[in-house]
Amino acid sequence: MDLTTSYLGLTIKNPLVPSASPLSKSVDIARQLEDNGAAAIIMWSLFEEAITAESESMVRFLHHQEIGFGEADAGFLPDFQDFAGGTELYLENLRRLKESLDIPVIASLNGVTRGGWVEHAKEMEQAGADALELNVYYVAADLMQSAAEVESRYLSLLTDLRQQIGIPINMKLSPAFSSLGHLIKQLEAAGADGVALFNRFYQPDINIDSLRLQSSLHPSTSAEILLPMRWIALLHGRTSLSLGATSGVHTPEDAIKLLLAGADVVHLCSALLERGPAYIGNVLQGIRDWMGEQGFESVSEFRGRVSALGVANPAEFERANYVNILDSYSFSSGVMV
Repeated sequence: MDLTTSYLGLTIKNPLVPSASPLSKSVDIARQLEDNGAAAIIMWSLFEEAITAESESMVRFLHHQEIGFGEADAGFLPDFQDFAGGTELYLENLRRLKESLDIPVIASLNGVTRGGWVEHAKEMEQAGADALELNVYYVAADLMQSAAEVESRYLSLLTDLRQQIGIPINMKLSPAFSSLGHLIKQLEAAGADGVALFNRFYQPDINIDSLRLQSSLHPSTSAEILLPMRWIALLHGRTSLSLGATSGVHTPEDAIKLLLAGADVVHLCSALLERGPAYIGNVLQGIRDWMGEQGFESVSEFRGRVSALGVANPAEFERANYVNILDSYSFSSGVMV
């Protein structure tokens, strides 16, 4: 069977790509992912905010300690340059992954400032990244900011980076856009190579005892593939961008559905964190078994078979499906009299 696919201009051996997670921090685990079938790997995200905070902390504790200690000379304190910061550790991790793996390594960046995005992106390219995923984790909480202004942030960032780096750029998007398809066409025109649908915003919870916000982490579920599946089905064949499906892929059936909708690659995260690197082999074997049952010899034969361009009634991906579901709902016994 031919499971090869094209992603961000790269030819990879199959459509399964582990998404950004702590798994990529370990070269040994990354090797296990590759050995079990991962076709590429997306590194954990480098967060500019964390790098800035770390740098400020180092300055505060190393360079300001002489205050009140007049007898302390320059040699009393360790040199700031002797400490490897978050950026250096990330780039070293990237280099080690490139040296140890035969599959493409995609760096992931979450910036805050324009200069930070550009600087770190250039460093990642120089360290050997095969592509760069922009993890633009932005919640539009400013009530005076328009939808056009929010979209402009993404487009301006991409335009700046496209002028500075030559490796492929993947935009990881949230579903919270008023006209997602139009934005994606603009990203395509601005030089993007692909989009990942969708970024999963982690929502804060409220502790009712302390009356404070608290962090909340809930692993994804298979039900979450339905949102990216719909949009990938609507986009397949209507954009030249690579389409990556992320959020909720836990079983071979989940991956197959997304490929049928038109995804070029399927990203896995929660399933691998819960079950370990070897589980990617189970998903890959499940896809092979299904292809054998259906008589498909390559992924290209069935990709997009159930996209908006492939089904008899494309409206089923839009409002018609909503109406049909509501009309077919049955109440539990005793609810209606």
